[in-house]
Amino acid sequence: MKAVSGENPPARIASIDIVRGLVILLMMLDHVRERFYMHVRTGDPIHDHIDPDLFFTRFLTHFCAPIFIFLAGLSAWLYAHPRPDEQRSPSGFLFKRGLVIIAIEVVLYYFVWVDSYPSFLFLQVLFTIGACMVLLAGACRLNYWWIGGLGFLIVFGHNLLEPIHFEPGEFGYIPWTILHDPGELGQIGPLTISLSYPVLPWFGVILLGYFAGPLYARVMTVSTRRKYLVGIGLACLALLLLLRGLNLYGETLPWTVQDDVVRTLMSFLNYTKYPPSLDFLLVTLGIGLLVLAWIESFRSSIKILDAIRDFGSVPMFIYILHLYVLLVAYWILYLLFGPTHGDRFGLDGVGSIWVGAILLILVHYPIAKYFATYKHNNKHRRPWLSYL
Repeated sequence: MKAVSGENPPARIASIDIVRGLVILLMMLDHVRERFYMHVRTGDPIHDHIDPDLFFTRFLTHFCAPIFIFLAGLSAWLYAHPRPDEQRSPSGFLFKRGLVIIAIEVVLYYFVWVDSYPSFLFLQVLFTIGACMVLLAGACRLNYWWIGGLGFLIVFGHNLLEPIHFEPGEFGYIPWTILHDPGELGQIGPLTISLSYPVLPWFGVILLGYFAGPLYARVMTVSTRRKYLVGIGLACLALLLLLRGLNLYGETLPWTVQDDVVRTLMSFLNYTKYPPSLDFLLVTLGIGLLVLAWIESFRSSIKILDAIRDFGSVPMFIYILHLYVLLVAYWILYLLFGPTHGDRFGLDGVGSIWVGAILLILVHYPIAKYFATYKHNNKHRRPWLSYL
């Protein structure tokens, strides 16, 4: 969210920053896994033969993209409605910010992984967030109800598009890869361009986030907002239990009863992320809405949430920084211990992933706190800070 210039700019909404901060912490966990545990692949949907500790670690990180993109849409509505009696177009800001985020993905993210995949350029979550913002820059001009209707249609209906496929070289392959089926887009010289976050389902998510914006209008009381958040969140989970429980719709991989309760639960929770199935979005967004409601109820009594809020105040800055910190840490450990799994250095267990993530968070906390304070004190004089 970007504050309006003036003597009394509207304050940031603490619960949104805290949830965004939680997303950043989970993202750190996932990137520690990706950097130091690449010798064990999780797959999509997650492989059914991996151990439960790795399965649930990976499942927790599934919440990052949907909640972050949903909040991006919600924040765009707040930008467009800074005060009850004031409206402004978010199109210009969304368009520019989207292009900046795409540029970050193409340039900075490539250098993070060039040591492992020098001939590949992966277009991942930042590319999709940027593309969704660019699309929302146009879609936000539509009638509010049309925005919500289109968001619901995409999120609930895109699973019907699963039978549509194009082979490389066929007409429609490249646009369909960008919209719905992840894959390789082609080559630019020796560089292979690969996209793993198809845009269409995530565009539906950002539209629903924008549609949910009035829940945080200043005329909405906290108690009323909590009722809506809890009600919608529980409705998402109830629908998930129905659709998934009966294997009716929303996920291509049916769940089955396994040898024990834990493995059965793993089967039930095993959803497709690339592209995100309806069941994937119901569980992640449903729980995300409940967390938003819970934080509004208990934020003042849980002090650690203030620290998490600092991460959520500067998410893009921390996102970029921690990837390069992980890269440096990897090469230091590689030089100290050499390759431990094939030709790479890797951790020996899932517990080490969690320890590494905790250390990473502790290292970044003072930086996040300092930069959040700097951003808050200077954003009205340095507009570029709003991009971080």
